[in-house]
Amino acid sequence: MGINFLILLSVIGLVILFGWLTRQAWRARNPFLKWIGAILSSLFMLVALFIGGLGLIGLIRYYNPPMSPVKEMQVEGTPEQIARGEHLAAAFCVECHSTTRDFPMTGGVDIAQDLPINLGSFVSVNLTPAGPLKDWSDGEIFRALRDNVDNHGNRLVFMGGTNVRNIADEDMLALIVFLRSQEPVEKETPLPPHQPNFLGLMLMGANMIPNRPLITEPILAPEKEATAEYGSFMISFLDCTSCHGEDLNGSTSPIGPAAPSLRLVKGWTEEEFITTLRTGIDPSGHEMSPVMPWKSTGRLDDMELSALYQYLVSLP
Repeated sequence: MGINFLILLSVIGLVILFGWLTRQAWRARNPFLKWIGAILSSLFMLVALFIGGLGLIGLIRYYNPPMSPVKEMQVEGTPEQIARGEHLAAAFCVECHSTTRDFPMTGGVDIAQDLPINLGSFVSVNLTPAGPLKDWSDGEIFRALRDNVDNHGNRLVFMGGTNVRNIADEDMLALIVFLRSQEPVEKETPLPPHQPNFLGLMLMGANMIPNRPLITEPILAPEKEATAEYGSFMISFLDCTSCHGEDLNGSTSPIGPAAPSLRLVKGWTEEEFITTLRTGIDPSGHEMSPVMPWKSTGRLDDMELSALYQYLVSLP
């Protein structure tokens, strides 16, 4: 982050320079130099002030993310919890934490590679017991999943843009148990993992990468069944809205990948929907973009995919 501080200081220097030039121009005897010089230099000063202001706000937000105290917990895992955690990780976590979109989750993925603009370095960490998690408590892992900060309180920018925070408490514990149960695989990844550049900080300052409110109440999952209610709950923690928009009516974000409205599913049968997510080929024979995480989402079981379908066809 040192380069960002240098850029901020440089921008502040430009504000001072253009402010001085404005003052000097205003003192000029020549009316042309006085007005044109003052107007131009003051405009440049305002632009630099705007850029510096957004960068400063972004720096403050990056280094002071909202977070809850670390909970005291020691998760005693059961085989059922390990299986559930593995299922969730295979359908969700592998997308960012595996270069093969499968186990082992050794990280090293440049998560921002599909963005249209360069916002910095955002490399996923090794989630096996050989990675940073070996030094984390269960409470710190829970907070990372819920508040999207690491064990030192550094903001996990891209995790904050996902919906992992909405996973039910019971499933959070299952994920922690599974992460602890994996075979350790050595692989170094950058720390801190998310290092935005100055443009990324400006977007934070402009609230285009916003702070999301803390979740202070427990999250309970409804009964698992092939219903629109359970499908709606799954949408809350899967990352469909990140690309398809908050209302699933298509992406409008200038910094995220474009994606169509999921209301197109209303023209598919349930079997076609499940087949699409299992093969990556939609009913019209169109091959889905590699950005679309169909391989991992397709690992959801038939009941879960049926619930997703029931919810999508229920949309107005």
